[in-house]
Amino acid sequence: MWSAVRSFNSRLAALATAPTSALRIALLAAVHLAALGLLIWSERELVSVAAFLLSWGLLNFLWLVLLRRPVTAAALSLAMIVVLMLLSHFKHRILMMTVTFVDVMVIDVDTFSFLLTMIPGLAWKVALAVLLAGPALALLWRLEPFRVRRGLAVVGAALCFAVLAALSFALPTDREDEFWDHNYVSKFARSGAVAAVDLMTRGVLEADAAIPDGLRLANAAPCEPTSKLPHIVMVFDESSFDVTALPGVEVPPSYQERFRSFDGKQRSFVVEGAAGPSWYTEYNVLAGLSVRSYGRFAESVTRIAAGRVNRGLPYALRRCGYKTFSLYSWMGAFVGAKSFQTTTGIEHFLDAKDLGTRSAEPDRFFYDYAARLIAREGGDRPLFIFVYLSANHFPWSIRYRPDLMPEWQDLGNWFDIDEYLRRQTMSVRDYAQFRERLGREFPDQSFFVVRFGDHQPHFSRFFMEPRLDHAAVARRIRQFDPRYFTTYYAIDAVNFRPVDTSSALDTLDAPHLPLVVLEGAGVPLDSSFLEQKKILQRCRGMFYLCAGGAEARRFNRLLMDAGLLKGF
Repeated sequence: MWSAVRSFNSRLAALATAPTSALRIALLAAVHLAALGLLIWSERELVSVAAFLLSWGLLNFLWLVLLRRPVTAAALSLAMIVVLMLLSHFKHRILMMTVTFVDVMVIDVDTFSFLLTMIPGLAWKVALAVLLAGPALALLWRLEPFRVRRGLAVVGAALCFAVLAALSFALPTDREDEFWDHNYVSKFARSGAVAAVDLMTRGVLEADAAIPDGLRLANAAPCEPTSKLPHIVMVFDESSFDVTALPGVEVPPSYQERFRSFDGKQRSFVVEGAAGPSWYTEYNVLAGLSVRSYGRFAESVTRIAAGRVNRGLPYALRRCGYKTFSLYSWMGAFVGAKSFQTTTGIEHFLDAKDLGTRSAEPDRFFYDYAARLIAREGGDRPLFIFVYLSANHFPWSIRYRPDLMPEWQDLGNWFDIDEYLRRQTMSVRDYAQFRERLGREFPDQSFFVVRFGDHQPHFSRFFMEPRLDHAAVARRIRQFDPRYFTTYYAIDAVNFRPVDTSSALDTLDAPHLPLVVLEGAGVPLDSSFLEQKKILQRCRGMFYLCAGGAEARRFNRLLMDAGLLKGF
């Protein structure tokens, strides 16, 4: 009789818990279906779909290793993916690139500062989301009856990562795909798998294992120039290059004169970023080193280099008594610009807030600020002023400040190209006025000026070889076809004749530009730049691509052994 009663009670309990169990199963299915919906909405290609599924499995298994609860693990995995997609969409709006694993690997104070500045109310929104999500996850934790063995979860995580890594190396992501607003999870996951393998096998920076003849530091030796040193102005000419490289483009009369140096030569400048990453060239010309040495970590080069690269053009100038300034047209927290530049020797970093800019200012705004800075600071010591221009930044689909050049007439090109030419014409006028002002207001002071284009405008890739489709252009860029990486550099002088232009070759790789600046101004080279001069001569102006990267790897090791590159 008692056995019959116990059987009856157990059946009642099972009936009572059946709806609860069904609800929990439905909840687990709903979370996975939500992830499937995000996959269908955001991923475009078969390989991307596979990478999304593998990363979804990897996240779930990793949480199962810690928690053993599949509903909670799925909910946490879904939350991580939603956050990743939101951050990727935000980053694309600002930088035209999506989030990669390196963005998470290198998290710094500047990055948080940048996010808080660009997204008003972000702090309280995050706090509110955490407050709401915390109790919900705690409730799931308490009520969830399902358990998964940790050993099984470890095997599942390892298998998902192994297949994801194999897929990522066998079918690498297209570098240009980072500029498209889709495939958020798959791009992040594939970059993470490759980065993890790279970190374990080759590290962040390419360098030879050992070199018998190390670099002797001579920086402590006194700087003894043979003549009075001039003020140096470097002009970071945003997105500027000779647009006649594109077939069939109509240009204004005497257009190419703007790219000529004081000696009448027009020189080519080979940068390491194709139509977008200004911070690549920033790293090149300040550190005098190659972004390509960072391999797949190149996108975060300035953030990685901050505090680790204690060598560069500003340091070499400070050794000879220069006061160093940077007039940065955007926020200093952007891609760690302030931290990086102060690492390379910039003493006074002035960003958009310090300068009082209002969005994109015309070139004359920054030239006027530089002139006032010279009047205030240029009495006792020479100045180095790194001037960023911003008027020629994208987009070119709108008319920028039509009041500044009302007489302009479009030339019949695609609108973006005509607007680009209009802004370049404004730049020519503003630079001519700045040069005239230097001579008029500072007749007893000398100036050495170097201008350069940091990369080509984004539209150039579509017109360089118009018959090629997107995939073919991407292959050209992956193969470093110089047509997509060539801009210009020009040297000029006011009340001064450049001392030595032997390094100012007709075609020059961007990391060698500090040599042009130092020698042109008559600044004695320190030991590291003397060594780099030998590379320039051996490689005829090339840097990373010389000898298949062997010269760059050897130089990196020399700098590491000398203590100028640390923490790699």
